[in-house]
Amino acid sequence: MKRFREMGIQPATRHGQNFLIDLNLQHMIVDSADLDERDVVLEVGTGTGALTELMAQQAASVVTVEIDGHLFELANELLFKYDNVVMLKQDALKNKNTFAPEVLAHIGKQLEVAPERRLKLVANLPYNIATPIISNLLACEFVPHSMSVTIQKELGDRIIAEPWSKDYSALSVWIQSQADAQIVRIMPPSVFWPPPKVQSAIVKIAVDPEKRASVPDLKYFHQFTKALFIHRRKFLRANVVAAMKKHLSKVEVDAILTEMNFAEDCRTEQIDVATLLKLTELVRAQAPDWTL
Repeated sequence: MKRFREMGIQPATRHGQNFLIDLNLQHMIVDSADLDERDVVLEVGTGTGALTELMAQQAASVVTVEIDGHLFELANELLFKYDNVVMLKQDALKNKNTFAPEVLAHIGKQLEVAPERRLKLVANLPYNIATPIISNLLACEFVPHSMSVTIQKELGDRIIAEPWSKDYSALSVWIQSQADAQIVRIMPPSVFWPPPKVQSAIVKIAVDPEKRASVPDLKYFHQFTKALFIHRRKFLRANVVAAMKKHLSKVEVDAILTEMNFAEDCRTEQIDVATLLKLTELVRAQAPDWTL
């Protein structure tokens, strides 16, 4: 905080900046990522560079992205001595559904250095972009080996939520269909500056290649489950009919739901990941060109 005051830097609300000031927790984030010489780390939100420096000492390469020009300069003073750190001053996202091409290009360049290299997301994520960063990385051309991130606890609860719970959502399904997720540590507001109004959590998401391979069309599955969860407490039939209204008749929808043995009063929030995947494939077989 003293360094921030010396440089006249104030956290920017528009960028969701809350800086982790507990050094033990910084080490815990890095330890949860289990880094070694094979790893190319993507960090979104360089901040002061403290977390970046810890990772640079363990990983093959760190591609770190910071949108704030003042913070970029501050971090550069600490990180310039590391030749395995690539610093990017820009937004990590092109839009809410897509990573910036420049970020992906630098990741690809680092991964190409050796065949055994693998991508890991390790970051104290800005709260306002945490969901699209995590979600989009699972859909991009470079599949992450794992993600170890600091996010709002509320988001962490959604990621690990089970059917019937209030937090179960399309995001829960999207992540759990491809990975195993756990909350590593819950953190109070006091470990951040400025302290947020909510609790935070370190979450570890480990991608499971077998799970991911079991989803025949990831994009279709992602879009279809998002459509179903727009009104997750409504009856499943109403959600499927609404999503497929230009592609499947009510009779065709009813036939699919009957084949799946769904009760008439079944709701989207009740259905587990494996069952949603089966439903998606029956729908996709009849409406392969559907998009949200």
